[in-house]
Amino acid sequence: QVQLVESGGGLVQAGGSLRLSCAASGRTFSSYASYAMGWFRQAPGKEREFVAAISRSGENTIYVDSVKGRSTISRDNAKNTVYLQMNSLKPEDTAVYYCVAGRNPYSLSVGTSIDYWGQGTQVTVSS
Repeated sequence: QVQLVESGGGLVQAGGSLRLSCAASGRTFSSYASYAMGWFRQAPGKEREFVAAISRSGENTIYVDSVKGRSTISRDNAKNTVYLQMNSLKPEDTAVYYCVAGRNPYSLSVGTSIDYWGQGTQVTVSS
């Protein structure tokens, strides 16, 4: 069974920062480095949306325009972990953030070829 476990969410004031982490594990998750990784989010009353994705090697990244310049996705293949550093947080960043694993960053960015989802971590930004 594959598990993607997110952590690092919480309550922060506008303008603050958070770093989300997602650790992958599981006997069938044979090679973490063979998956592109990414983040989605879902705000109350809204559809789930793509946030960021990173290629297997970490060389290529994609971001939704609303977080571009404020967020950085990175990965540590030795630790089977992907990170999302979010700076200059805004109240509209409030959402449950989900980690995903899939085929490639572009597919993740359009919501296709997603093999695994995490359970989510809550991020709340107060004004």
